[in-house]
Amino acid sequence: MTDQNTDLRTVVRDAYGTRAREVLAGERTGGVASQFYADTEALPETVVSYGCGNPVAIAGLQPGETVLDLGSGAGLDCFLAARQVGASGRVIGLDMTDEMLALAAENRAKVGAENVEFRKGLIEAIPLEDASVDVVISNCVINLSTDKPAVFGEAFRVLRPGGRFQVSDVVLVRGITDAERQDLDLWAGCQSGALHRDDYAAQLREAGFEDVEVSVAGDAAGGEAWRSALINARRPGGPDAGKPWVFPSGERIELLPIAGLSGDACCSSC
Repeated sequence: MTDQNTDLRTVVRDAYGTRAREVLAGERTGGVASQFYADTEALPETVVSYGCGNPVAIAGLQPGETVLDLGSGAGLDCFLAARQVGASGRVIGLDMTDEMLALAAENRAKVGAENVEFRKGLIEAIPLEDASVDVVISNCVINLSTDKPAVFGEAFRVLRPGGRFQVSDVVLVRGITDAERQDLDLWAGCQSGALHRDDYAAQLREAGFEDVEVSVAGDAAGGEAWRSALINARRPGGPDAGKPWVFPSGERIELLPIAGLSGDACCSSC
């Protein structure tokens, strides 16, 4: 890893570690991002979210499935996924930040989610066996990685044949300046590290995925470079190969547009 990559990872870890310490100390609560989630009333306020979408809403999770959440943070998406996969299913949250893992463990005890576990690790080197999960989800995290091909390759590796990659993330719809891309604060805020939507899809295909779809929020022709997006892809195999991506209800995916992805939006106050 280069010094620059190490610096970027440190900035991201410090930003999220600070937020987790504030929540653990009772200095920051307020619940989850209500514009993305409608089923969180029973969760404690310490289950905070810094995401840019709701990957669980599009994942169509089934009882008994094993789900991996990349960059699981305080555990919100893990707890929602756990409801859907039920007692026969399993949810694994992966995070690199000790403070976030401590917050997630505290939240797990509050929620009583016995089918959820949290592990420390990097999303570029997932500490799981090959073909061991059915679904990979993630919420506004992959854009923070300095080695996205490694993330996509690892996600492909741990998915079973026919397994689903279904994440919320930030993508670019136009080019950005070198200064924007090199700004560490923007990187920790889910902006300068984002891939162009076409590059995101191309890298997933290069990793071996098929049925790749990147659905972007709002008018991609507008002025802002960044958009929230829902990204779907499958590992080849299984009965659903080639099928279109739809909500479990059968409705097409519709996203809420985010203006600028700073302030109260993605990765709030990172």
